[in-house]
Amino acid sequence: MATVTYDKATRVYPGAETPAVDQLEIEIEDGEFLVLVGPSGCGKSTSLRMLAGLEDVNEGNIRIGDRDVTHLPPKDRDIAMVFQNYALYPHMSVADNMGFALKIAGVPKADIRKKVEDAAKILDLTQYLDRKPKALSGGQRQRVAMGRAIVREPQVFLMDEPLSNLDAKLRVQTRTQIAGLQRRLGITTVYVTHDQVEAMTMGDRVAVLKDGLLQQVDSPRHMYDRPANLFVAGFIGSPAMNLVEVPITDGGVKFGNSVVPVERDAVKAAADKGDKTVTVGVRPEHFDLVDGESGGDGDKKLSKGEHAGVPVTVNVVEELGADGYVYGTADIGGEQSDLVVRVSGRSVPEKGTTIHVVPRAGESHVFATSSGERLSD
Repeated sequence: MATVTYDKATRVYPGAETPAVDQLEIEIEDGEFLVLVGPSGCGKSTSLRMLAGLEDVNEGNIRIGDRDVTHLPPKDRDIAMVFQNYALYPHMSVADNMGFALKIAGVPKADIRKKVEDAAKILDLTQYLDRKPKALSGGQRQRVAMGRAIVREPQVFLMDEPLSNLDAKLRVQTRTQIAGLQRRLGITTVYVTHDQVEAMTMGDRVAVLKDGLLQQVDSPRHMYDRPANLFVAGFIGSPAMNLVEVPITDGGVKFGNSVVPVERDAVKAAADKGDKTVTVGVRPEHFDLVDGESGGDGDKKLSKGEHAGVPVTVNVVEELGADGYVYGTADIGGEQSDLVVRVSGRSVPEKGTTIHVVPRAGESHVFATSSGERLSD
């Protein structure tokens, strides 16, 4: 097993004006499951291919353990890669596909057979060892590709969107299997996906990339609770965090008819930059319904003279059983803003009605409107 280090690794494609990956710095611990996530074109697959040796590194270094592998060919890096399209040989059986790399390396047949059978047992593939890939489902082929990586006993697993060809239900099932398998084997794993739900449920840590730049690397929980900037705040979480530009006022920020108390230091930091507004982020589950509306544990009734919060016109309702999500519009500071509010699945408002919401105290995030950086602790 080994650590992996990206030391200011940069990749610039010929003819490109900006790097595809720009000064990437990440330290991946021995046995850690790190997920690289971001939108299309953010540099996550390029980062993985740089580690695999499939892309040149123009500046900086990449190390696996104590070895500098920056300019080593892929075969000398002791890594195993699982691709998006499985990359199985169609004319070979499952067993031959799984053991092919060992055969090329000159491993004795008996040893290959034992390693293949052991991996097949782990992956529940024993009964399919004599089949060809065309006789398998997408999920089974994906497990064969995993088995081919496992039998090599590499120092590092690299996975490039391995679940993107599976249907939704199978994806959920298989990501659980991969995460459990990695923890059982303890092999350092770097996993690329564009699906932030996949990233949050599988990774020990998550690294968010945008335009080739690392935005934040953190545990899923800490990243959800304390996104480093506006991009991470809007990208991590499903549905996404509500982000609304609001004016600074005495005691906090003005959110519709309500003044939402926020940390003094956050408001001061914005004012010091010359900003008259900040961008406030509120997760859908951190709105309280008021004015007698019903929405679960966060409900609160109006007392005499209390404001009714922000009126939200209900446009669409997603009913998910235990929960519901209201997609609506609200007039905040003279601007129409789209808001998503989680409500109780037992008392979902009708489309076209109006609900009143206030952000829950202590659960709002404050970002500088100009730079996008986080201001609140």
